[in-house]
Amino acid sequence: MKTDTTDCQLTGWKDDLHRHPELGLDLPWTSAYIRQALEKTDAQILEPMPHAVAAWFDFGRESTLMFRADMDALPVQEQTGAPCTSLVPGRMHACGHDAHMSILLGFAQSLAERTECACNVLLIFQPGEENPGGAKLICETGILEQYRVKAAFGFHVWPNLEAGTVGVRPGPMMAASSEVDITIEGRSVHAAKYREGADALQTAADLVGSIYRREAALSPDVFRLLRFGLLQAGTIRNVVAGSARLEGTVRAFEPDVFQGLKDMILSMARNAQVHSGCRIGVHFSDGYPAVLNHPGLTGKLLDSMPDLVRLEEPEMISEDFSFYQQRVPSVFFFLGTGTGIPLHDPHFDVPPSVLVQGVSFWNRVLDVMTRKESGFSREL
Repeated sequence: MKTDTTDCQLTGWKDDLHRHPELGLDLPWTSAYIRQALEKTDAQILEPMPHAVAAWFDFGRESTLMFRADMDALPVQEQTGAPCTSLVPGRMHACGHDAHMSILLGFAQSLAERTECACNVLLIFQPGEENPGGAKLICETGILEQYRVKAAFGFHVWPNLEAGTVGVRPGPMMAASSEVDITIEGRSVHAAKYREGADALQTAADLVGSIYRREAALSPDVFRLLRFGLLQAGTIRNVVAGSARLEGTVRAFEPDVFQGLKDMILSMARNAQVHSGCRIGVHFSDGYPAVLNHPGLTGKLLDSMPDLVRLEEPEMISEDFSFYQQRVPSVFFFLGTGTGIPLHDPHFDVPPSVLVQGVSFWNRVLDVMTRKESGFSREL
């Protein structure tokens, strides 16, 4: 594969995908574009679920390595001013999934030019990473078992790493997440008669304060996050609020810590209900499990790739790649963009130079994992 051709193709794919962002699981244009690009390789093209695309490179081996790219965009109005600006108002690839897809297409092209490989390779282009968790749906199709996947790999572009630098850490990489919704039903009365009512707004405010104080008293050595970003209550200034709503997020890396935070919220909500006279309901979304990198595979890659950066701390954001990790040993990386512009920002974009470095990295991972001295078969 010639580098200059690759640069041009990668940028072209990325720009096309960037202009046509689609959301969630409904990705007809994106999936058709990916299929058309893959048809130029000798891969067997699969559709494990609607608008998902997989490419199977059969090298006649017993074991398979899987590489994944997510496909969906975000409901964000683009402000980059780039020539490839989104053609869809209110939607853009503000999280770099256009780059992930173009890199995996470049990797597919390089696989097509290999005459042999010590394992088969399955590439998965997955919808719905942002919501509702397309990885879980992909896993439920049984494709990992059908194609004998023994290990899986993925990465996400990362603004705070130098462009082209790849970072990873064994164990916790990204947090488990769950959204929490709390509804409070009180009794509305005129403010002058507040003692005769049940103040949902005050109950909500008191509950948030109590939860924050209890969480702050927990061990500072445990990574966790519990925060509310929305409180809605009341309709007018001189009437006690008859209802209130709280929306927040719970995140942690260890299952017992994660469950402990949810149990704490439930306990404090029950206590607030007893003392306030309000009815309180609490609902947690299923969310995503924590991204936990396989220690053995991660260590092997760190030892074999000296330029791979060992990250000191995990990140509190979440990723549905964790569902693959529940099925097979897996490693998730960060690929630096060097821009410093945050993910989900309307000015976010991925520099073209990062694309070819991403393709090179996937080829290097495949080479490391399939070297005889790597102990791949023994590890898995």
